[in-house]
Amino acid sequence: MIGSPIIIALDFPGAAAAIEFTRRLDASLCRVKVGKELFTATGPGLVEALQRQGFDVFLDLKFHDIPNTVAGACRAAAGLGVWMVNVHALGGRAMMRTARDALEGAVRRPLLTAVTVLTSLSAADLPEIGLSGTPEENVLRLAALARDAGLDGVVCSAHEAKALRSTLGERFPLVTPGIRMPDDAAGDQSRIVTPRDAIAAGATYLVVGRPVTRAAEPNAALARILADIAQARARGA
Repeated sequence: MIGSPIIIALDFPGAAAAIEFTRRLDASLCRVKVGKELFTATGPGLVEALQRQGFDVFLDLKFHDIPNTVAGACRAAAGLGVWMVNVHALGGRAMMRTARDALEGAVRRPLLTAVTVLTSLSAADLPEIGLSGTPEENVLRLAALARDAGLDGVVCSAHEAKALRSTLGERFPLVTPGIRMPDDAAGDQSRIVTPRDAIAAGATYLVVGRPVTRAAEPNAALARILADIAQARARGA
């Protein structure tokens, strides 16, 4: 299920602001992502409200705990009818396999993806958290582990997408945050890429936040990003 490649990150503090924004957004052109702050503030009710508006929801909670706990959380997410849910690959093979198994038989099975290395982390940050090697080396290792554990895809920086495509093949979904247009501010992302370059590198889904959520005309900003993607695909055809 590919559909729209754009996932809008709803980085709002509460339901009212999120719903006010999504009422201005065309659900046929994108999906939406609900992360930790928003879900903690609002709970499952917001997910259900977004689905009533016609949005596919990526529940971005990055589950990372003992296998049974993560399995139960993934099962609960599937019960909400979300389109995608994620875990953290650093939780290990057993945790990811148990999460995958928990989703089998769901009425609407969500895509299960794994976070590799957060896009807010630079190469200088990795030794402090016990990871040796470059960001790309760590992403490749964790992505291969997620694939071998039976997950549907990974969340990674678009900087690693080309190497992942070469290693993991064309059908393994890559979800890439840190997407900015060339004239956008970087914000809190250390490793950012334009939509055109992300698609050209092999990304499947692009997570976009401020360039759309802070735009005066969100649908116009979204159309600009989709046009950038279309140009990349036309060049690659």
